[in-house]
Amino acid sequence: MKRFLYSLLGSLAAIWISFGIFFLLFILILAAAATNGSSVTPVKVDKHSILHIDLSGGIVDRQLPINIMDEIYGQSTQQIPLNKLVGAIEIAKEDDRIEGIYLECNGGGGGLAQSQALINAITDFKQSGKWVMAYSDNFTQGNYFIASAADSIFLNPIGMVDIHGLTATTMFFKDLLDKIGVEAQVVKVGTYKSAVEPFILTDMSEANREQQLHYITNIWNVLTDAIAQSRHVTPQTVNNWADSFAYAQSADYYVKNKIIDKTLYRHEMKEMLGRITDEEEPNLIDAIAYFDSENNGSTGKKKVNIAVLYAIGDITESGRDGITSDKLVPEILKLAENKNIDGLILRVNSGGGSAFASEQIWEALEQFKKISSKPFYVSMGDMAASGGYYISCGADRIYAESLTLTGSIGIFGIIPNAQKLLNDKLGINTATISTNKGDFPGFLKPMSSEQRAAMQGYVDRGYKLFVSRCAAGRHVPYDSIAAIAEGRVWDGKSALERGLVDKLGGLDMALADMAADLDAADDYSVQEFPKLTTKWWEQALEMSKADMKSRMVINELGDAAPIYNTLRSLKDMDYLQCRMDFVTIE
Repeated sequence: MKRFLYSLLGSLAAIWISFGIFFLLFILILAAAATNGSSVTPVKVDKHSILHIDLSGGIVDRQLPINIMDEIYGQSTQQIPLNKLVGAIEIAKEDDRIEGIYLECNGGGGGLAQSQALINAITDFKQSGKWVMAYSDNFTQGNYFIASAADSIFLNPIGMVDIHGLTATTMFFKDLLDKIGVEAQVVKVGTYKSAVEPFILTDMSEANREQQLHYITNIWNVLTDAIAQSRHVTPQTVNNWADSFAYAQSADYYVKNKIIDKTLYRHEMKEMLGRITDEEEPNLIDAIAYFDSENNGSTGKKKVNIAVLYAIGDITESGRDGITSDKLVPEILKLAENKNIDGLILRVNSGGGSAFASEQIWEALEQFKKISSKPFYVSMGDMAASGGYYISCGADRIYAESLTLTGSIGIFGIIPNAQKLLNDKLGINTATISTNKGDFPGFLKPMSSEQRAAMQGYVDRGYKLFVSRCAAGRHVPYDSIAAIAEGRVWDGKSALERGLVDKLGGLDMALADMAADLDAADDYSVQEFPKLTTKWWEQALEMSKADMKSRMVINELGDAAPIYNTLRSLKDMDYLQCRMDFVTIE
């Protein structure tokens, strides 16, 4: 009995100690979240300083608050906000204390359009006569694209450079769904509306193959031209690099073929930077900290204030993440009444989502124009497709990078039918009694022919509404949009040629143009919305058992997590979707 009591007390003690450790960890994470976004500590910038851009994290359009769940499960990544990077480069261009830029390209990186925006800022910086140098232990293709904008590129002597061209990969789940007894019942409009294909096919359709080959070829041509111009070679030479399995080549090959300029170990790179700036140790100034310090309260009162409203992620009606109409619509309407702003730029980075939510956001933006009579522009990021284009199409002017994916004007609906799963796999049978035949399709049985016809009519009306919104926004006839719609995805350059966007350029160009249009080219400030006011205790209160369980599953799945997330999204989708295809471009 005594042994039992000792054992019991020991177990209880272990439980309480474990709980205490977890609680302490939790408090530390909350404290870190609470301090996130706190007052800025000024950065000491002396003469002969170097702006340091470290790309070891992931480039995002805008820095978001720390996510407690990501911290607990070790899934957080360093955020590199593009808006601050570009801002830091613009400030450093005119700062006599900054001699040049040191790009450190280890891992991380961002989307192609984000990279293009960063390259444009670096190229503009070089107009000042200042230098830019890039270094990496191993260059990914995305980071090499950014590094190619530098005057000189350096690589670790035993490092590699991965240049392989572009691939677009789509996963298909039909056989898996068949095995578990689930049928994806699809109604859609648009020959090229391929977002449904992973759930109903085992390979891509010819139409999808055509559109993907078109846009990745155009995007690759932009990349090769940019790299070739920077490295003083021909585009064909860059293609030869891509065909040579560059990642497996030697350092001598890289130097001989002008892929890089020289090999150096990391400490040698730092020593060289010191020599260039006549300093024993190079004074590297973190770009984000530099922007925060130089931009913090130093702008004073400006003639014009421009609001930048960020719309990033999947479009849904409600939720904590992404673009939710229940939160974004009130934000837009508040901006319409805000006397302190003179114009609005919607920064969109989204592949779409709920058709209903997209319409609500579109309508709110129309109200903004009607109520405020202020200019409304859109700046597109890596993608502004399907629902992302829906919410953009009413803008007075639309900006996209040539590497942006946009268009995908089409509608579809997916209704899972799990009858075989229930009946054949699990042995569950159902019986339904109805007073009328007009019930909505459910997951317990397949759609009847009448239900399918009704759903097709529902989707057709949604498609016509989508096309009409685009036609009205672009001030062209309905048939002009219909001819380039059909769910087809376009790269930014092709979208410009077809009138879906007005100008190729990033957020900085949209801001400069709006300021000029408001007669305040050199006298404007930027206010970002929505304000990042989420507190750590709000996140803690919103966490649920379902969140914990879902995160545990994702954590255990590791590299297979994207498959789980895609299938889970099928269950959670609204019935009517404006969403581009599930494709990974690398």
